[in-house]
Amino acid sequence: MPNYLKTLKDFQNTYAKPIEISRDEEKIIKLKNITAPFMIRRLKTDRSIISDLPEKNVIDQLITMEKQQAALYQAVVDKILDQLKESDRKSRSAYILKLLVSLKQICNHPRNYDKQSPISKELSGKTKTLIDLFDIILSNKEKVLIFTQYVEMGNILKSIIADELLTEPLFLEGSLNKQKRQELIDRFEQQNNERIFILSLKAGGTGLNLTQANNVIHFDLWFNPAVENQATDRAFRIGQKKNVNVYRFITKNSFEEKIDKMVKLKQELTNLTVATQETWLGNLSNEELKYIFAID
Repeated sequence: MPNYLKTLKDFQNTYAKPIEISRDEEKIIKLKNITAPFMIRRLKTDRSIISDLPEKNVIDQLITMEKQQAALYQAVVDKILDQLKESDRKSRSAYILKLLVSLKQICNHPRNYDKQSPISKELSGKTKTLIDLFDIILSNKEKVLIFTQYVEMGNILKSIIADELLTEPLFLEGSLNKQKRQELIDRFEQQNNERIFILSLKAGGTGLNLTQANNVIHFDLWFNPAVENQATDRAFRIGQKKNVNVYRFITKNSFEEKIDKMVKLKQELTNLTVATQETWLGNLSNEELKYIFAID
């Protein structure tokens, strides 16, 4: 239907700018109304569709960096922002992606970034919080899924959990063959003593049924609600009998907290799909980047 929404410029002036800049609720409603005949969206949280699915409780766990983390974080920010000042447009996105990955890894654990820091829970606010959270989950005799983007971080968590809790968690990552993968899933679903399951997000984020777990921890975020929800849905799906607690680990006063707020604002304004990649960061100005990546 050509011209149904007129030209791109007309659309930007009529809808995009009033919604994104002024948060014009009338424009949001109007846009939803004119697109409604062509869109259908069904949510499994709608009781008219699935009446017996338990509740999902999402908890944003704000976590403070340890001193070594904060120092390493700021050093990396300063170095790459200086490089950005001298970069051309072609290399800009590469520098920003490098900064994003580096800071995600530092927020996880210094070892995830530098490959040489000791594997200790004390060096990371996230690992300290994780072990504290296990005290509650395991004392309730519940099971938990832990998602991370990085296989190396999964191995770090496996080691820390083994040292702190004297139990070896299961770990599913992409290099496992189909048979080994199924063995891990069966052990977690069928054996009461297997309570902790670490999953690489790419390997375990879709296609699995893990309803024995009613706790989900997103150790690091993709800033893409669709990917995050797919991972959560390994536990929050038909067959789940308990309420599901979803813990989102967000490093306080870091780029993680700031970008998470930006993504939530986009969702709040339009309730439409957020971009599936993080390439939009490449279009931000140097001042915007300095705000996002600097420590408050």
